[in-house]
Amino acid sequence: MSSSEKHSSGAKTDVAKTSEATSTADSPQPLLRMDDVKISFQSSTGVVEAVRGVSFDIYPGESVAIVGESGSGKSTTAMSILGLLPENGSVTGGSIIFDGQTINEMSERQIQKIRGSEIGLVPQDPMSNLNPVWKIGTQVAESLKANNVVGKSDVKKRVNELLAEAGLPDPESRANQYPHEFSGGMRQRALIGIGLAANPRLLIADEPTSALDVTVQKKILDHLKTLTDQHGTALLFVTHDLGLAAERAEHLIVMHRGRIVEAGPSREILEDPHHPYTQRLVNAAPLMASQRTHTTAQVDPAASAPAETKSKNADSEIIRVDELTKEFPVRGKRGEMFKAVDNVSFSLHKGETLAVVGESGSGKSTVANMVLNLLEPTSGTILYQGENVQKMSAKEIFRLRRKLQVVFQNPYGSLDPMYSVYKSIEEPLVLHKVGNRKTREKRVAELLDMVAMPASAMRRYPNELSGGQRQRIAIARTLALEPEVIVLDEAVSALDVLVQNQVIELLNELQQNLRLSYLFITHDLAVVRQTADNVVVMKNGQIVERGPTESLFDDPQQDYTKELINSVPGLSIKLGSGLQQG
Repeated sequence: MSSSEKHSSGAKTDVAKTSEATSTADSPQPLLRMDDVKISFQSSTGVVEAVRGVSFDIYPGESVAIVGESGSGKSTTAMSILGLLPENGSVTGGSIIFDGQTINEMSERQIQKIRGSEIGLVPQDPMSNLNPVWKIGTQVAESLKANNVVGKSDVKKRVNELLAEAGLPDPESRANQYPHEFSGGMRQRALIGIGLAANPRLLIADEPTSALDVTVQKKILDHLKTLTDQHGTALLFVTHDLGLAAERAEHLIVMHRGRIVEAGPSREILEDPHHPYTQRLVNAAPLMASQRTHTTAQVDPAASAPAETKSKNADSEIIRVDELTKEFPVRGKRGEMFKAVDNVSFSLHKGETLAVVGESGSGKSTVANMVLNLLEPTSGTILYQGENVQKMSAKEIFRLRRKLQVVFQNPYGSLDPMYSVYKSIEEPLVLHKVGNRKTREKRVAELLDMVAMPASAMRRYPNELSGGQRQRIAIARTLALEPEVIVLDEAVSALDVLVQNQVIELLNELQQNLRLSYLFITHDLAVVRQTADNVVVMKNGQIVERGPTESLFDDPQQDYTKELINSVPGLSIKLGSGLQQG
């Protein structure tokens, strides 16, 4: 009996029995066994049960994914294996057994001996998990030294090898740089190098690729698979990406409110989910097969015209970018310039969603910043309703800000933690001298209702809200001044699938009701397929392909576009196909 068969035994009828001991004299022992594990946190209001009787096994060389929305207990479960629960958290029941040793009965010193060397970790947030004042190479070397992986004379060589294995070009130069000199994806790759430094027997990867572009994501995941194949390393993915879970994990564990609700072979569960919660997750996932949930045909007077024809209607053109170029000086190389954006042209029309996609460094965010007038172009023009933005006075630019707004990727970073929800949404109204206190309060209440948040949320603060709620507040603030165009900079990429689906539906509804235009900057092609009318594909600062979403995805002309599409995890897996047939 294979390990996957062991896991699937009774998976869909009695999850508690899914991972009970099934080993016989001739079958392998699990590397990790979670046996009826309970985890609680002490809070100001009493004891909170975060994990409620979780049981599963992981075998050598096996890959397992835990999926579920924020608050489901998946990350808490993973961190308990490493003994890294917060001070107010503890394992209150059951056993965590690694290679025959009960981790939750160990002292901190005993856990430290296996943490890193036997069980590795790739955490989710690279900026808060890398030391900002240490060079990247120093941080990888520290991990090697702490786990006595190589001799002192071989440390530098191994550092470069690990950074290269993690997908970083020119590792020798990169080792001498600091985290702030890396893109988000590069920082994540550095963390992967650190996690793999000691060749651990179990690697826990907490959203390991959420910050990465699809092509880099594929390279990293291919590398992790090579590791498991060659060294027998077991992988535990904590992820909200169902495509990744379906493609990269043999076994899937679905958690909801601290409990496992479904477990078994990944493809079986995701193609034919049985539990209502799993069905909700699968239905909410942005699938590559999905079509645009609404098109500009519903908001454009030229309803019968195809997207390509409508885009030629100059009357509906709201933003025009012509031959836009942006150069930056190269640090340490006097007189040398780096061309981040090279001769880019496109148009955004009334009520349209235009997606700009590409890898890190493709220039898409630089284009967005120039459109927002946060960066000055080296050459080229940006027209807003026919007016040249670069020639506007400071007063005209201030007025333009009312019509051109932005929603950033990280709502916690874009909302002032010292401001209440009310003050955050009211701030743009105050700055632009809109209304008096009474009318502003009424407007804030309207905006909260518009983004499906209760009026009672006004007095709360960002740290009291979930990620999805914070993003709704960010959208409400963006709508305060009744903009015509919203730039969405990776606005849903950090959200769980259920929340992501809710925010996408909200954005679509707002677009139809208010006839908004969206400039969508993203690396998530599945979301693009679901939300965009037209797509611009960028590579190395240039546009390599453009067109209506459906035709570009169904028949991409450029090899680079084909590579982007084919790199999406779970592309060939028809999630929920059994459910849809039922």
